[in-house]
Amino acid sequence: MLLCPVLWTGILVTNLKTNAAGGGEFPPDHFINRELSWLEFNQRVLGEALEPKNPLLERVKFFCIASSNLDEFFEVRVAGIKQQMESDVVERSVDGLTATETFHAVKKRVRKMVEDQYRCWREELRPALAKHGIRFLAMGELDKSDAAWLESFYRAEVRPVLTPLAIDPAHPFPQLLNKSLNMIVQLEMSTAGQPLRHMAVVQVPRVLPRLVKLPRDDERREYVFLAQLIGHFLGDLFPGTTILGYWQFRITRNSELYIDEEEVANLLKAVENELHNRRKGDAVRLEVEIDCPQPIRSALLSTFRLSEDDLYVIDGPLNPPRLMAVYEGDHSPELRDPPFVAPVTPILKEQPDLFAIIRERDVLMHHPYDSFSSVVDFLVKASEDPRVLAIKQTMYRTGGDTQIVGALMNAVKNGKQVTAVVELRARFDEANNILWARQLEEAGVHVVYGLVGYKIHAKMCLVVRRDDDGIRRYLHLGTGNYNPHTARLYTDIGLLTARPDFGEDATNLFNLLTGICQFQGLRKLVVAPFELHARVLTHIERETQNAKNHLPARIVAKLNSLVDERTIEALYRASQAGVKVELIVRGICCLRPGVPDLSENITVRSIVDRFLEHSRVYYFENACRPEVFVASADWMPRNFFRRIEVAFPIEDGVLRERLMTEVLGTTMNDTVKAYVMSGDGSYHRDRSGKGGVRCQSEFIARALAEGKPAQKRSSRKTQFPQMKLVSAPAEKRPGKYTAE
Repeated sequence: MLLCPVLWTGILVTNLKTNAAGGGEFPPDHFINRELSWLEFNQRVLGEALEPKNPLLERVKFFCIASSNLDEFFEVRVAGIKQQMESDVVERSVDGLTATETFHAVKKRVRKMVEDQYRCWREELRPALAKHGIRFLAMGELDKSDAAWLESFYRAEVRPVLTPLAIDPAHPFPQLLNKSLNMIVQLEMSTAGQPLRHMAVVQVPRVLPRLVKLPRDDERREYVFLAQLIGHFLGDLFPGTTILGYWQFRITRNSELYIDEEEVANLLKAVENELHNRRKGDAVRLEVEIDCPQPIRSALLSTFRLSEDDLYVIDGPLNPPRLMAVYEGDHSPELRDPPFVAPVTPILKEQPDLFAIIRERDVLMHHPYDSFSSVVDFLVKASEDPRVLAIKQTMYRTGGDTQIVGALMNAVKNGKQVTAVVELRARFDEANNILWARQLEEAGVHVVYGLVGYKIHAKMCLVVRRDDDGIRRYLHLGTGNYNPHTARLYTDIGLLTARPDFGEDATNLFNLLTGICQFQGLRKLVVAPFELHARVLTHIERETQNAKNHLPARIVAKLNSLVDERTIEALYRASQAGVKVELIVRGICCLRPGVPDLSENITVRSIVDRFLEHSRVYYFENACRPEVFVASADWMPRNFFRRIEVAFPIEDGVLRERLMTEVLGTTMNDTVKAYVMSGDGSYHRDRSGKGGVRCQSEFIARALAEGKPAQKRSSRKTQFPQMKLVSAPAEKRPGKYTAE
């Protein structure tokens, strides 16, 4: 049965509304506010900057990451809350708060976080950097040679790109770009013998580095902030005036894209237009430096139609993500984590014929501990192999990597049928995706921009090859993007397989993404928005019934976020039935763990460490017949109902054991970088273990261990705690289990 795109989308929306409806079984105080939970996650990121045991430059890196995260939070989440506040619809979220109540709770929490953040900079990071020869100098601290060099630099590099912008009836306040650093200048000029005060704006150019590095012949790294350099020479921009003062400020704007896909004929063009509009979105936050006078603050707030609630007074550098320049570069190895270059998965080094290995067995990769080069090689070899007939790939955030994009282009040159399903709306990667999507189209790749109303978040690469015994399909599935850069920074799981059922499912799913058809169900892959939510609920319910029937029951889930109301309610019911539920949730968690008679059998842990925890793994005990799924999806409404996601089972028993023991087991035993969540939504460090286990360090050690083939590394595994049935007092719920 064929359906037109609009009708098909309508069916999806109908299913979405049916499946997404909340259960309403538990009261609002059983849920944690999503935005406040995210802020707690960012506090844990900031905690790595506050941790004195971390190498100094790694602390600076986390300081910058926490700042960048907070920027995006305002651009998207706070912007959305403010839009809700201004709408005619008043409703409460699942945790019982209205948009206005959420905004005020967020404002209070952010102010505390910003205080912690800049106190960390002033009292810890900056002094510690200075002790190691990394200093930030004020203009008054410069000697004559540095002052002369900076003046020369200013006149040659800076002044030509500056544009002073007057503010008067003939010159309205300029349209300032999102997150750009600016200076509001107050000056005085005599006209007809009368002194008159004027205001002007000077934008700090984005095209120049925010930190100007002074020339040094030794190991010292000394900088001057570009804004301070410009401020020092403001008189040069406004000749004949007296500069009364200047103050830095920064505006954060609503950066969400708003596209009605059914009303646009060309999604590519629509996204381009919205990217232009994003720069001019409504302001949602004003940051000013601490000595900015109150009248100037008030005038800026009025100009941007903001209130005091939106004002953040900063005692430190504005736009701290630009401080990453201190971290970058080949210097100060003693102030960094030890270098780590991931080895190739050993089994892939044993046999030069990659396709022969995949025919023989499934290959599991745990990035970044296993090199992502194996995935790139899979694609590159497919592009060059004369036996390969076709390549189909989803692309969410590739970063425009020349190897990935180049392999697809090369495959076209070699006569292969190549299809790329590109997600243009990968947030903050849209412009980059548009650029290389056009390059792919020009090279002859068939580029498809997904489905109306749904982001393509699944990670799949399908290779069709003519082997000696017939056509065979080789498949890569994963939790991370096809981006070699982030693959060195994110923890992800990938699978290479030639299982016929997997290949058939991938073929049908690609046909769904590129053609016009109705979803008919798949054999092995579990796909959102069609069935993933229902399948997760079914598996949780099965564990619940097993516990009630005194059968082994347990759930372990490693996720980035847990938000979906019905899933949380199902986990509460499982806990009440006696199911042991162990959650490893990096970021947002709206579930309250450890609450008596509600979630006392649920624990929530969060790992914040050197690499960003990004893999998603679902484990269900299933009465001693465990099922393990790896997925691109978190347990959030957007993943269940507004994205194309794929979860896939691990059917090879050795690989399933590796995931259970090596990945989940080691992660759950972390007592160095793990935080444990309390029922009130707060987090504390897990110091319960002896000796201190740091899971990411364990994974690095295993990867580097000599003579340990990837498929046999479980010989150095951490025990995955098994469950046993224990007798319980009669008044307790039946089927309660404890871990050995």
